[in-house]
Amino acid sequence: MTGAAIKAVLWDIGNVIVRWDPRTLYTKIFPDPAQRNWFLSQVCTLDWHAAHDRGVTFAENRIPLIARFPQFEAEILAWETRWPEMFSGPIPETETAIAALAARGVDQFGVTNMSQETFGSTIAMSPSFDYLKDYVVSGRDEVMKPDRAFFDLACRRFGVTPGACLFVDDSAKNIAAAHALGFATHHYVDPADLWPGLSKLGLVPASRG
Repeated sequence: MTGAAIKAVLWDIGNVIVRWDPRTLYTKIFPDPAQRNWFLSQVCTLDWHAAHDRGVTFAENRIPLIARFPQFEAEILAWETRWPEMFSGPIPETETAIAALAARGVDQFGVTNMSQETFGSTIAMSPSFDYLKDYVVSGRDEVMKPDRAFFDLACRRFGVTPGACLFVDDSAKNIAAAHALGFATHHYVDPADLWPGLSKLGLVPASRG
């Protein structure tokens, strides 16, 4: 597939455009690594957090958790109230690529597993989001990657077809699902590989200059 065939790029958000890691926040709350690791593996786990991505509100999701761990109520609440502190900023390589694609007239969209409650504050973290024309947000749209329904919704909403899209995501499962549906894909592992990957598809020049 070449850049001539690709008309749009679909961007994941977390750890593709902005860098997200709960440890960025919880290192401040639990300076001791053993205590921090225990909390994130036993209390506020990623499996627990996935409910937010499915559309469960923070208020609803924390009720049973606080009931189980009342001694950590403040720390559990911090997952929502200090959400921006889980981020360590935009990823410059992605910001550069998004701006370059915009300058070349490539349509760009956001596709994310994220709570609607935190979506607004997250996309305020980088001017790159101004280039994205629309979004599918799992917590708002009640469908999640890697479900086929997520990708079908994205195509309908954005007016695109899989064969005309490049999908960029850091999750191997999401990449595999998109590839099976006919999307061109870029598995985002090393930010330094993004520009060369886009260049191979003819979407940006070989040189950033």
